[in-house]
Amino acid sequence: MKKELMEYQNIHLIGVGGASMYAIAAMLKNDKKNVTGSDMQKSNNTEYLESIGITVQIGHETNLVKDTDLVIYTAAIHDDDPELSYARRHNIECVERAVFLGEYTKQYENLICISGTHGKSTTTSMLACIFLKANLNPTINIGASLKQINGNYYIGEKKYFILEACEYVDSFLHFHPTSEIILNIDDDHLDYFKTVENTKKSFQKYINLLPNNGYLVVNIDDDNIKDLNLNCPNTITYGLNKKADITAKNIIYSDLGFPIFDVYFKGEYLDNFSLSVLGKHNILNALAAIAMSLNYHIDKKVIKEALKEFKGVGRRFEYIGEYNNARIFDDFAHHPTEIASTYASSKSIKHNETWAIFQSHTYSRTYEHLKEFAKILSKFDHVIICDIYPAREKNIWNVKEDDLVNLIKKNNPSVFHIPTYEEITKYLKEHVKPNDLIITIGAGPINQVANNLLN
Repeated sequence: MKKELMEYQNIHLIGVGGASMYAIAAMLKNDKKNVTGSDMQKSNNTEYLESIGITVQIGHETNLVKDTDLVIYTAAIHDDDPELSYARRHNIECVERAVFLGEYTKQYENLICISGTHGKSTTTSMLACIFLKANLNPTINIGASLKQINGNYYIGEKKYFILEACEYVDSFLHFHPTSEIILNIDDDHLDYFKTVENTKKSFQKYINLLPNNGYLVVNIDDDNIKDLNLNCPNTITYGLNKKADITAKNIIYSDLGFPIFDVYFKGEYLDNFSLSVLGKHNILNALAAIAMSLNYHIDKKVIKEALKEFKGVGRRFEYIGEYNNARIFDDFAHHPTEIASTYASSKSIKHNETWAIFQSHTYSRTYEHLKEFAKILSKFDHVIICDIYPAREKNIWNVKEDDLVNLIKKNNPSVFHIPTYEEITKYLKEHVKPNDLIITIGAGPINQVANNLLN
């Protein structure tokens, strides 16, 4: 950067409707900066930013860039974007989102980063709820909506920043963490990493960012994490493995399917914990949040109460409502491992038949995990495949929806490719029966099907 971060006064964000970008825009507005933004379409996020006095342009035109000192853009913005290319031609400072966020968070005494292939938003939210309950007034940035803060960000004091740290395109390597949670490492984002070995190398670099007095919390149950050099002096392991520093024992489930378990820390009984979210994977997420909270000397009673009150984040096996006495859930799952957790969670709910409405996110991920997607999706009673959501990609892999349908059909004949949200909604209205369980699955806007059913 040509100047120190806080010297920039006029700042423009390209792709401002994204979860992280809109939070950055709001934080900069709170810091008395002159903030503008642009995005390709209107959304709740862009409308909120306009409501707090930020000018948001729909479409990428250059008029807002002309009077700015600094342009922030996301990794999804290409070099030929009109605003970005204009700014570079006119020597306006341009910085990628993660680089900027890394600089911005240097203002905070403690930067607690939560990373991993799966479960980042949920665990970040759990930890945020604990810190809020402990009256520590943290600043928070999450990749999903959390009820306790009425959105995905919260502006607190400068002592603690709790941040969901994504590994895609090595974004988290731009941060300066004082503490890290690593939940798991899986073969995702292979369009960038190519192999899981490269992903592990990236996570190793991430660990190496920690200062000598930093805290590291890692999942010892995860085989890929075991391959890393956990060279932080203050490392706490968690998991259901007996060798873990912090673990859960005597696990039972309530009538609603919620986990209840005893927590042991270094062999000593800590307390009995109850969750209000489904799934064994959330026991692990809770253990990670508990471990990090203990590092910051938060009372176990506060931790216990906060986790009990936490009822999940938006689009993580989120209950949407009912249609014709069939219950509707929505899940952001977009990797086979995540869908396996979704399926396991569905088993704890009493129901007649399951309907998985799946929209694969990106062609590269569909191609890389085609067989794994088919294997887990075939376990649902009925499967509807929507058109693939391309996000940032063109279909250079030549993968098609019918490739997935044909693989699923080998084990489950009740599978259909229905291209659009409207057609899927119509089909469900004609075929769903009372007490069925409908789950929309995917990181794209497949949740529109759930909303269509309710409306």
